[in-house]
Amino acid sequence: MNFFKFSFCMLVLSSFMLACTNSIKMAPSYTYKPDDRQLYDTIAHLDSVFFEAYNTCNFHLDEYAAFYADSIEFYHDKGGMMNVKKEIVESTKKYVCGKVTRELIKGSIEVYPIKGYGAVEMGLHKFHNNQEPDTMDDNSPTGRFIIIWQHINYEWKIRRVISLH
Repeated sequence: MNFFKFSFCMLVLSSFMLACTNSIKMAPSYTYKPDDRQLYDTIAHLDSVFFEAYNTCNFHLDEYAAFYADSIEFYHDKGGMMNVKKEIVESTKKYVCGKVTRELIKGSIEVYPIKGYGAVEMGLHKFHNNQEPDTMDDNSPTGRFIIIWQHINYEWKIRRVISLH
């Protein structure tokens, strides 16, 4: 009886592993290539400057705040929705400055134009708690983000953010 149970379990396990292996092999491969290289470079640069100000906001809080449109909408899966620029900046000052560092996952940014409006940026990043040294390693969880950039009066402003952890 034990041999029968063992054989049956091995058969089920083998079938499951084979199905998983086949589904992995059949998953389509995807390599992002920007539609507009100049737009991609612009948004990637803005992301870099914005998050440098975020990571050093004790010294660059005004620079950080200047990226946001006055009519910002910030959606955070854990913190909810905020749509008052001053409150977002104050929250960053209170909970982030000197405490948290954002790390972009290299090669994860995708940028798509939005005709007559601006662009959407999507990517992956990690946040490290600077007050807990253990979170500075590669084990920090990866989150997704979407930023809607509005191009108005020759300036790029962050109009909407969706942050998922």
